[in-house]
Amino acid sequence: MAVKTEKELSEPLRALWLKAVAAIEQRNFGYAISLLQEILKQDPQFLTGRQLLRRAEVTKSKSAKRSFFNISTAPIAVMKAQREIKKDPKRAVELLEKVLEEEPYNRQANLVLKEAALAAGWPDIGVFALRTLLEENPRDVKVLHDLGRLYRQLGDHEEEVEIYNQISAINPLDAEALRLGKDASAHASMKRGGWTQAESYRDLIKDKDVAISLEQQSRMRLTGESLDQQIAETYALHQAEPANVDLARRLGTLNEQKEDFQAAIRWYQYAADLTKGADAGLVRKASDLKIKFLEREIAAHEEFLSTQAANESSAKSSELLKAAKAKRAELLIAEAQERVTRNPTDLHLRFELGENLFNAGRFREAVPELQRARQNPHARLKAMNLLGCCYGELEMLDLAVKQLEEASSEILSMDATKKEIVYNLGLVYSRMGEPEKSLACMKQIYEVDYGYRDVARRVESSYAKNVSGP
Repeated sequence: MAVKTEKELSEPLRALWLKAVAAIEQRNFGYAISLLQEILKQDPQFLTGRQLLRRAEVTKSKSAKRSFFNISTAPIAVMKAQREIKKDPKRAVELLEKVLEEEPYNRQANLVLKEAALAAGWPDIGVFALRTLLEENPRDVKVLHDLGRLYRQLGDHEEEVEIYNQISAINPLDAEALRLGKDASAHASMKRGGWTQAESYRDLIKDKDVAISLEQQSRMRLTGESLDQQIAETYALHQAEPANVDLARRLGTLNEQKEDFQAAIRWYQYAADLTKGADAGLVRKASDLKIKFLEREIAAHEEFLSTQAANESSAKSSELLKAAKAKRAELLIAEAQERVTRNPTDLHLRFELGENLFNAGRFREAVPELQRARQNPHARLKAMNLLGCCYGELEMLDLAVKQLEEASSEILSMDATKKEIVYNLGLVYSRMGEPEKSLACMKQIYEVDYGYRDVARRVESSYAKNVSGP
């Protein structure tokens, strides 16, 4: 059964949802949690609400003071929920949410939540439960295997491949992950190519010899004359079967190997058009190659400029470099906008669009996208960081400080994300004419990472006036 989106909430629940989001913005996590629990009690399939609930619970639990004498009652509550699964899985989910309110990363509670969600017919919530555990420990191989099996049950082989790749990276000797990863990759390829709808192998490629030839070609990395020969042979087959998606895809792959990106883009686009856009992988491939082609052009111009003195030739290359960067930015924005149009309620896509608009210097357009993206628990902190930077670029310095301070306060450890947020906050304070606050930000970073950007220079130069000469 599909999860529900914000737009599908009833009017009373939508009003509660907006209140919950506002409460989180004001860091009133207790109130937000109670509102979100009420929403989920009435509409348990609202996955975005459950994600935001968990993010609020995690933030609240990190900031709460722990008593040495506190004894967790979670094991008893989890056992009670486990007994409920067979007769009333929805009730079991409610009981588990009470446990997770205090211990959002409780391993047993999340594992039982997965079981209860599957019993209730809510597989996406089962995936979310396992993803929550991986958020705390991305190297938990047992949970990764559980998630891989769940994706297989759901027929989501692309995600299954990704999970088994992660396991293999952690433990290259995990034979089960290697085997299941290969199976998942094969299933994903069949699904993309339409094999699951065909009566037989020959329904897809009528000529058995051609099928074998294509399989052999796909296993080797061709170069030089052999590559040109394969392109010519495949093109001849394509002329006989212009509607064959596999041949068009193969021509895209061969031209990509040849590094003829423009030809490869045309063939991938042609193959995508044959599927009427149903194969998202082909659409993404064409888009990725366009960006790769532009990045090569950008790298070539940058290399040329680094070795040339200022002259007419370097000025022309500089203009071409600027144009290529602008084209890349616009392409990324167009792709992001298209994805948002297809999935307007996907807040992570909103973040990607906002990020691309920010990178292109279109700060005012980025603001509403990033404001919406804050509601996504997984993109929230990055969205707030970029939103603060947007306000700064628009000279709304007080709003920039408020946004960056709030984002910083939600992260306890000085990880990569917090370093970037605190650094940006320091820059805003500097622009506001508050050097002491700016320096305090830089010192926070200096204490844990001497080599971060120009923090060392900024901090050490502040002490220079206190050092007298010989």
